Amino acid sequence: MEAGPAAGAEPAATPVNRMGMAVLSLGGLLVSAYLLLFKLGIIETVVCGTGDCDVVQTSKWSDFLGLPVPLWGVVGYSLILGAALRGTRPGRGADRALAGFLFAASTGAFLFSIYLSVLEEFVIGAWCRWCVGSAAIATLLLVFSIPELRRVRAR
Repeated sequence: MEAGPAAGAEPAATPVNRMGMAVLSLGGLLVSAYLLLFKLGIIETVVCGTGDCDVVQTSKWSDFLGLPVPLWGVVGYSLILGAALRGTRPGRGADRALAGFLFAASTGAFLFSIYLSVLEEFVIGAWCRWCVGSAAIATLLLVFSIPELRRVRAR
């Protein structure tokens, strides 16, 4: 039989924002993986419906620092997913390093999405609905990471 939390210990409740971040980052991971499969030639076309996904995905801007942009998404969303899941484990709610990582990674994803959106609008002149979806996910991740600031500042 497990003992209850000690006096002054953090409550057993899992931070709900981290559960939301896990779900969002899983969605971002799936979107990025789909676009990466296209970029690697494993699938022939991107189902886009509206927008110019092929134009965006085959532009010279579809690589960043020599790597496909969707690969950056796969790595970034995977890291956020792993950290968010780790942060839902008992005793991890007050982990300041984990809270700092979640906020920093979400901020990075958001800023990278802004950069990519600016390229789509002003340089490429085309929009990809999957990229817009990923940008929305990154924005929501940033919103969900705001409670992490309180954990980072906690003593």
